[in-house]
Amino acid sequence: MNLIYPLNVKNEFVFNSSPRDFTVEEIPLYEFTGEGEHLVLQVRKKELTTWEMLDAISNHVGIRRRDMGYAGLKDKHAMTIQYISVMAVHEEKLKAFTHDKIKILSMVRHNNKIRVGHLKGNRFKIRLKKVLGVQKDKLDSVLKWIKANGVPNYFGNQRFGTDGNNWEDGKKLIEGTLKIRDRKTKEFLMGAYQSYLFNKWLSKRMELNHLLEKFTEAETEQVLNLPEGSLKGTKSQPHFFKLVEGDVMMHYPYGRLFTVENLEEEAKRFESKDIAPAGLLPGKKTNRAEGVAGLIEAPFAEDINLNGARRYAWIQVTEIHKNYVEEKAHYELSFALPKGCYATNVLDVLRGGEA
Repeated sequence: MNLIYPLNVKNEFVFNSSPRDFTVEEIPLYEFTGEGEHLVLQVRKKELTTWEMLDAISNHVGIRRRDMGYAGLKDKHAMTIQYISVMAVHEEKLKAFTHDKIKILSMVRHNNKIRVGHLKGNRFKIRLKKVLGVQKDKLDSVLKWIKANGVPNYFGNQRFGTDGNNWEDGKKLIEGTLKIRDRKTKEFLMGAYQSYLFNKWLSKRMELNHLLEKFTEAETEQVLNLPEGSLKGTKSQPHFFKLVEGDVMMHYPYGRLFTVENLEEEAKRFESKDIAPAGLLPGKKTNRAEGVAGLIEAPFAEDINLNGARRYAWIQVTEIHKNYVEEKAHYELSFALPKGCYATNVLDVLRGGEA
């Protein structure tokens, strides 16, 4: 799938998704209390999926995997630091746990089990290699742009399986041309199709943003086959991502949904990072965009027998730090993203061009 990114730059660098060059650390939603019948473990793993890590620990303790809590699934091809929880009665057994790819860094008591999504975000550390001379300055300047503006919030490749096409099975399930009995697998594949439609919609909106940089509102309306006057008030907006009438917005970095009424006013609030546009994960029980935004969204709003949702179309990248190691031509980078957001979005904007 060709995704469209905001900057027309081309940067050369090498990035290997490996534990040496890629670290992901969960940022908890709250501090753990230090008391209670649950035990929260901070665990570091490498070259294992979260499921494999949970299996190794649950087998050692002698409990079922489902008795354990975790906040999010983490990349196999990275060094990841994440939080999981078990009942505190297993503390002694856990002290004896050893594994060559898993290390328990700390244990603290807490009142309840960790649930999926109980995360503020993730902190990423990435090492880019073969960054020579002028590339470093170009990366610095793109990073500056990212810090000021943010990045589009596409779903990363890992959402679509090893070959990048598990959304096709999701589509077949929805159309009824494929039958799978296992409910979890079925929901996962249908979810991948929801994500695929979201990415397609977001690319359409990115195309709109690029057109408005080069052409007038009227010309852009013609190219995108939109009614005359529907993009009035978009071109002069301060942010690269242009809001349109009827867009669904969300308070940022979390909060309630509402529909754009005053375009100029909401565009200013978006520029000040108070709110952000929210794209559609099509399905049941979800707010639909109205007006012009609804017209653009319509081709991607398929009937899917899963709960739908809105997801930020644009996110902010915070806590950005960089370090250039000249003698090795390494560009070391760290940053934080909200939960459910992919580091690949930052890398793809840095790399430039299409993914």
